[in-house]
Formats: sequence, structure tokens, C-alpha cells
Amino acid sequence: MDERLNAAWRVLPEYLSQHVLLCAAALALALVLCAPLTLLALRRPRFAGPLVAAASLVQTIPGLALMALFYPVLLALSALTTSVFGRGVPALGFLPALLALTLYAMLPILRNAVAGLRGVDADIIEAARGVGMTEWQILARVQGPLSAPVVMAGVRTAAVWTIGAATLATPVGQTTLGNYIFSGLQTENWVTVIFGCVMSALVAIVADLALGAVEHGVAARDRRRIGAGALVILAGVGAALFVGYGSGAKTYVIGAKNFSEQFILAEAMSRRIEGQGASARIQQGLGSAIVYRALVGSDLDVYVDYAGTLWNNALGRTDTPPHDQMIADLTRTLQERDDVRVLGALGFENAYALAMRPERAAALGVKSIDDLARVAPQLTLGADLEFLERPEWATLRNAYGLAFKATRSFNPTFVYRALATGEADVISAFSSDGRIAAEKLVLLADPKGAIPAYDALVLLSPKRRDDPVLVRALTPLIGAIKPEAMRAANYAADRDTDKQTPAQAAETLLTPLR
Repeated sequence: MDERLNAAWRVLPEYLSQHVLLCAAALALALVLCAPLTLLALRRPRFAGPLVAAASLVQTIPGLALMALFYPVLLALSALTTSVFGRGVPALGFLPALLALTLYAMLPILRNAVAGLRGVDADIIEAARGVGMTEWQILARVQGPLSAPVVMAGVRTAAVWTIGAATLATPVGQTTLGNYIFSGLQTENWVTVIFGCVMSALVAIVADLALGAVEHGVAARDRRRIGAGALVILAGVGAALFVGYGSGAKTYVIGAKNFSEQFILAEAMSRRIEGQGASARIQQGLGSAIVYRALVGSDLDVYVDYAGTLWNNALGRTDTPPHDQMIADLTRTLQERDDVRVLGALGFENAYALAMRPERAAALGVKSIDDLARVAPQLTLGADLEFLERPEWATLRNAYGLAFKATRSFNPTFVYRALATGEADVISAFSSDGRIAAEKLVLLADPKGAIPAYDALVLLSPKRRDDPVLVRALTPLIGAIKPEAMRAANYAADRDTDKQTPAQAAETLLTPLR
């Protein structure tokens, strides 16, 4: 069997269980919230339109954006609860994903519940009142049973929507089947992407069939169908609970941003931790700002970040002091301000750089960013998804007066494709990326030193800063990963043929350390 497929099957229990639990919790919470809102709409008809309109408005917000919007809200709430109760709420992972998916699930449930209850024949309700039933008895014994098929149809729609949208929870730190899709897109591993899509579709189909059995059972007053559908749902949630939380063992959470090198380093740290007899879980696809705040809040235990990124983003510094001074200041400030420990540098840099194809650079007479500034108004800059919003880009642009004809953003892998196809003349690149040498790209010199040092640093959270297992497992990595080894590992995971999985590339990276 293909190694990529083997790797996908190995992590399926974790990804699937977390996906199922998230969706089940969101659907259950949506049902709980919709019940009183439906009653309000039923008793006060003037509220029905605004309630459904508000639920519809949520659907206009992209799913990933909605999840991300909860992050700063929860971060502020966490700071408040910490100051009042001494303990914060998690701003990353399950909670923001749960809240966003709950809002998404409410529209079909609320709309169908209101329509179903209001659609019961008025003569039937009047007859029920005529035999002495109270309003609550009418709701429970007449309107409820008669509208149940319509309500269940809304629940089925909400379930399918939720299962699909849950794949977007990966970038906010929640493990789901979306982990396959996001990591596969980054490394152009289409086997993994398709595997994640197929599994998500299968979960949606099973849930829809089970809820469909309940719906048809309610309509036909068939308790066996209702029981069979409910049993499938309960069995699925129960199995997910057992897989996800049955062991009860302490698990170290490793963070990873959304590009190949981070996946490889996370896998390498995971193997080192597991070598100590401990359990590790990788939370991948996180943005630069989110991942550091997650570490500070101890939602993550460890991850690798880069000195320049921390200097600009976490510290808000735009100056570029000498290398050793910068690392020392950074280490001291992170410890004093955030109680984050810099365990050490891995031994290589992953600096931002600007790259061009050699023939294009030669034709324009460009060897440095100074030269580039002269011809930039004729050119298109291709960048990864976050580069153009980062402080490093503002510093670089202002230092050289860069003004491109156009700028375009791409997935970090596709940005190289854009350069090859001519959709971009210049791209933002990473100095440790093996594709630079493999594709014979030219890195433009930075004579003004506008780009700071980007040593790869291992960071430990306040909760785990002195954890003996983490320190013992990860200390041998400090200073042990050479630039050429990291470039080779990156290229092995990104090349078009004979592509390695991040786990395989990590094994190659770790072999000299054994």
C-alpha cells in the first residue's frame, strides 16, 4: 500500500474521533439553543422573521473567518476570567470551532422548526383546545408529533453542513478530518487531500442515513426505525469518546504552522517525545500570531518559531540589532513577559527572502533588493498567504521603497508554481526551502540588512517550561539540525516525484542524531 495512504490510515482514529465529537457537540448545542427560540417565535410571531434572518446572516460569514473571529473574543474573555478566577478559558481549538459550528447549525434547525410548528393545521389545534388541552399539552401531543418530520429534516441538513464545515477548524487549532486536507494541500499530497474529503463525506452520509431513519420512524410512528437510527448515532459518538479520551494518558500538544518545514519539525519532536515513553499530538496549520498566543495560554506545549517572526510579531520590534544581541533580548523578553522558555536554536535559519528565476533576474539586471526596487513597478510579487500582512514585509518595503505593479497571494507551495508559470516575477521564499536550490532560483541580496535573523527556536509553554520529559526529549535537537539537512528534508516533502510524507522526512532528519 502507498506509504501516504498508510500514514493517513494511522492517524484516522484520532482525526475521525475529534471530528465526530466536535460535530456532535455543535449539533447538540444548536438544538438546545433553538428550542427556546422556536418557542419564542411560536408564541410571539413577530419575532419569527428577525430570528430566522439573524440565523441566515451567520451563513454569509465564511466558516473559517467565523471561527477565527471567536479567537480574539475568547482571548479577551480568557484574560478576564484569569484576572477574576485565576484560570482562563481556551481561546484556541475546540471552543472557537464549537461556537462557530453551532451558529452555522442553527439556521436549518430553527427555520424548519418554526415552519413545521406553524404549519400544523389551525383546525387541529382548535380541536385540541376544544377537548380541554393546555397550550403546553397541544405543543407536546399535537404540534410536536405532527411537525417532527419537518424538524428532523432541518436537523439532517444541519448535521451535513456541520460535518462539512468542521474540516475548516484545523487552522484554529482543532484536530479534524480537515487536517488531512490542509496538510495535503500544503505538501501537494493529493492522496491525503482526497482521503480527508472521502472520510468527511462518509461521515456525513452515515449521519444523514441515521437521522433519516429517525425522521422516517417519527413520520411512520415506527419505534424500531427511530431506535436503529438513534443507536447508530450513539454508537458513533460513544466510539469517538472512547478513542479520543479513553486512555486518559497525558498528551503533549505540539504546534505547527501551515507549511512543510513546520510539519516535519513537529513530527520530529513528536518522535523524540514518544521515545521518552510519552504521548504526543500535533496541532497543525496554525497562523503565526495564533500559534504564539496559544503557547502563552498553554493551549500548546511546544512548537518551533523563528527569531525574526517573534521579534516583529510577538515583540513588535522593527529594528535589526546584531544577531547575538537580538537572540539574547528575545529570550529574556519572552521569559520575563510571557513566561515562555526558549529551549534553544535548532541550528538553522528559515529567513524570509525574495527569489527570482535566474534568467529573469539576469535580463533585468537584478542581483539585490536594491536593484529590484528600480524595476519593481514593472513586476508582480507572489507571496505566501500571510507575508503581505506581516511586519517584515512592511519593514522591507519601506527600507527599499518597493512598489510592485501587482501583488498576489498563494498557498506557500503554489507560490513556486506561480514563479514557474510566469504568474509572478518575484516571490517571497524561505531560505531553508530545498526548492530554491532544486529549481536554481536566485535569492536577492539584502544589502541594508532589513530582514532580521530567523534562527529556528524551540519554545516551551509556561505550563511545560520545566517539564522533564520535554526538556529531556528535545534538548538533543538543539544545535543539531544543519541547514543542508533541513533543506533536504523540506525538498523531500515538497518535490513532485518520490515525495515523502512529513513523518518520513522527519525520520531522515533524525537519523544522524541516533
